[in-house]
Amino acid sequence: MATDTTAAGTTPTEDAVRAALATVNDPEIHRPITDLGMVKSVGITADGAVTVGVYLTVSGCPMRETITSNVQEAVRGVTGVTAVQVELDVMSDEQRKELAASLRGGQAEREVPFAQPGSLTRVYCVASGKGGVGKSSVTVNLAAALAADGLKVGVVDADIYGHSVPRMLGTDGRPTQVENMIMPPSAHGVKVISIGMFTPGNAPVVWRGPMLHRALQQFLADVYWGDLDVLLLDLPPGTGDIAISVAQLVPNAEILVVTTPQQAAAEVAERAGSIAVQTHQKIVGVVENMAGLPCPHCDETVDVFGSGGGARVAEGLTRTTGAEVPLLGQIPIDVRLREGGDEGKPVVLSDPDSPAGTAIRSVASALGARQRGLSGLSLGITPRNKF
Repeated sequence: MATDTTAAGTTPTEDAVRAALATVNDPEIHRPITDLGMVKSVGITADGAVTVGVYLTVSGCPMRETITSNVQEAVRGVTGVTAVQVELDVMSDEQRKELAASLRGGQAEREVPFAQPGSLTRVYCVASGKGGVGKSSVTVNLAAALAADGLKVGVVDADIYGHSVPRMLGTDGRPTQVENMIMPPSAHGVKVISIGMFTPGNAPVVWRGPMLHRALQQFLADVYWGDLDVLLLDLPPGTGDIAISVAQLVPNAEILVVTTPQQAAAEVAERAGSIAVQTHQKIVGVVENMAGLPCPHCDETVDVFGSGGGARVAEGLTRTTGAEVPLLGQIPIDVRLREGGDEGKPVVLSDPDSPAGTAIRSVASALGARQRGLSGLSLGITPRNKF
């Protein structure tokens, strides 16, 4: 219980208390608790003591303390409130079904919202030909940079076997399930889902193709993403099951190819990007990671992995696809980029003006400024027969 006697003598109204509660967002769904049917009751005594009953979506909700403190803080600010008490309850099965139906907007449960004609979410598949080129580091830092620029961003860790996004984003939160809907945890303003959130410890995932497809479908259709501006998918290396499933589930997704300057890596990266010809997807561009090591004692750059790989991949994909594929950026080798991944603090946030941070923010600005085209969008026009 918390108290506030600054406005003693003035009895608060229920309308004023409910207006204050409307400013409290559920920390997982990011919508007002009043809109979600989470306010069970409001009781006010003559001396200004307020009791608020709140429904949690599930028993043992990991955000119960956050919800309680946020409700107390909001209600304390109402004129005349002298004390605030929050009583927690749990939604019934029927209430959870109603909440899930409300969040889905009446859509079918298995529908992937990003594949619908009216979706304005830009979906980028971050791909590479081989592992070890820093694809996940690029994904995480791009997501953090886009969120820092004010965009609503989500990340799907689609690398089922080699999942690493939760650690790199610094989240150990677990998803909450409401009926058949999954509420993803957030970190640095980015919503994220990964198979690593469902496996015990560091247990490996040993699945064949159909299971991989099912997991990706659940991440896209069963997770409540809300109204995203950008969704990033961190794909596994190569052109296997997941890359094919993404093309089937989200055909409007665009491919962002990550490579290193090394000739061998560039050749494999170009091969991975060429899948766009078969899947009829667009390649948004190429990012060259590990593009030289700035000398700490001079103004020179040491080309540890060679040079020009990113440009060669962009040129090769331009020839293969027949459409211009730009080199969006070159990220230098930077110890802070690696440290940020290990510590869950993306370098674009911890050291945005570092060489790596600056390069990644530049790529994020280019992607964030792009608008979805009208291809596939419903324009709401009904043709008329003039005869």
